[in-house]
Amino acid sequence: MCLFAVSIFASACGKPNPEKEIKNEENSSQKLKTKSNQKMEVITLGAGCFWCIESIFQNLKGVEKVVSGYSNGQKPNPTYKEVCSGTTGYAEVAEITFDPGVVGISEILEVFFQTHDPTTLNRQGNDAGTQYRSGIFYHDEAQKLKALEVIKALNASKAYDRPIVTEVTAVSTFYPAEDYHQNYFNLNGDQPYCQYVIRPKLDKFKKVFHDKLK
Repeated sequence: MCLFAVSIFASACGKPNPEKEIKNEENSSQKLKTKSNQKMEVITLGAGCFWCIESIFQNLKGVEKVVSGYSNGQKPNPTYKEVCSGTTGYAEVAEITFDPGVVGISEILEVFFQTHDPTTLNRQGNDAGTQYRSGIFYHDEAQKLKALEVIKALNASKAYDRPIVTEVTAVSTFYPAEDYHQNYFNLNGDQPYCQYVIRPKLDKFKKVFHDKLK
């Protein structure tokens, strides 16, 4: 994200101009108001267990909402048990609503690729099955093109030892997961899975992206 510095020049011997200061304040307020009124965007990402990706993006500045759920399968209204069978076609995902005036799609994808392994097919660590596949389920053409561009660049730079296998597909279905899956890490942080699987990923994210935390 580009950072813009504003330099304020004042005359060494001149008197301050109250009208000018008020005008500058009004302009600044208007800019902030315009920025905050930008239309929110949504992207759906799969990176293994949805508890992991949810906990990470909940802490990213500019992200307004994260919902754990199931995407791009066949059966209507799938249950967690059904998705875990690996026979429904669904991926565990997080539906992320973000303010593009604060965090851009490039930054969203940067966090995505740095907080999971996009080179393991249908697996993240010990979580194995098609439901744990790495996936970018885009909501518009711009997201698709950016995802393909980022993957091409990462493969060309050999950022990973193996080629990226992340699926890039238009989101076709999304069903929120059961209530007990929502906000999981924040409510169950003492559980073994949270401590041994989610916590290391979250700590890495906070270290690498410390300047982008809420």
